Amino acid sequence: MPIDLERALGAELPGRSFSWTPSDVQVYHLGLGAGTRWLDPAELRYLDDVAPQVLPTFAAVAPTVHETEPPRVSYPGVDIDLAKVVHAHQEIVVHRPIPASGKATLSGRVTEVWDKGSAAVVVRELTIVGSDGEPLWTDRSSIFAKGEGGFGGERGPSTKVEIPSSAPDFEELVPILPQQALLYRMSGDRNPLHSDPAFASDAGFPAPILHGLCTYGIACKAATDALLGSDVSQVRGFRARFAGVVFPGETLRIRGWRSGDVVTLGVTVVERDDAPVLADVELRIAV
Repeated sequence: MPIDLERALGAELPGRSFSWTPSDVQVYHLGLGAGTRWLDPAELRYLDDVAPQVLPTFAAVAPTVHETEPPRVSYPGVDIDLAKVVHAHQEIVVHRPIPASGKATLSGRVTEVWDKGSAAVVVRELTIVGSDGEPLWTDRSSIFAKGEGGFGGERGPSTKVEIPSSAPDFEELVPILPQQALLYRMSGDRNPLHSDPAFASDAGFPAPILHGLCTYGIACKAATDALLGSDVSQVRGFRARFAGVVFPGETLRIRGWRSGDVVTLGVTVVERDDAPVLADVELRIAV
C-alpha cells in the first residue's frame, strides 16, 4: 500500500522496555572486530567480562539485541516490503555513558517523511530513558524505501559534510572478515539480506552484504581508538549516512580529521577504488 503521509508524519511509535547484559556488549563489540589487539589493555576494555566499556553505537542495537526474527518496517501509515528497504542514515546522541548492563524504556515518533519520487525516506526519533528515569540516549535514523515514492510529499533537504583536503589525523585499514555479517547479526539484526545468498540476489546484490550498522560501529571504534585512546566516555555522538555497500572479505579505509569537538570521517572500500560506503560522517567528542 502507498504511504499515507497524513497518518505517518508525527505518528507515535509503540513504546517498549528492554535490557542488556555485559555479554550482549561483548558480542556486539566482537561483531565489530574488537579483540584484534588481544594484548592491548585499552582494546580489552571492550571485552571485559564484568564491566566492558560500551561503544555508543551499541545504542543502535540495544533495544533489539535479543531478537531472532527478521525485522519488519511497519509504522502508522507505512508498511513496506523488507526487500525494498535500506538503512539511509543513523545518529546516536548519548546523554551519559551507557552502562555495561541495564534496563531502559523507549518512546518514539516519525519525525519526517520525504518523497524522493522513485523512493521514500522515513525518519524516526527514539528517546531512551534508563531505569532511574533519566535520559540515556537519543536515536535518530531513517530508511530509504525503493519504489515507495510518488505519494505527494515534499522532497526534503539535501545536506553534505565535506571531506577536508588536508592530510588526515589518522588513517586505518580494517579487513572485513568473511564471517563478519554472520557474527554481527547475533546482536539482533536478522535481516536475511546479510546472511541468505538467495534473498540478497532477489534484492539485487551478488552476495549478502555487511550490515550498515556494522560499518557504522567499526568507523566509530576506529576513530575512538585512534584519537581518544579507546576512551568511549569522551564520545558524545556519532552520525553517518549510508552511501554504499560493503561485502564481507573487503577492506575498509577509514580516515579522520579532528577540528575542535568534531571529527569528520571518510569511509571507503579499498578494493573498489575507494568507493564511499559512509558519507556525512561526524563523531562529536567532549572537549
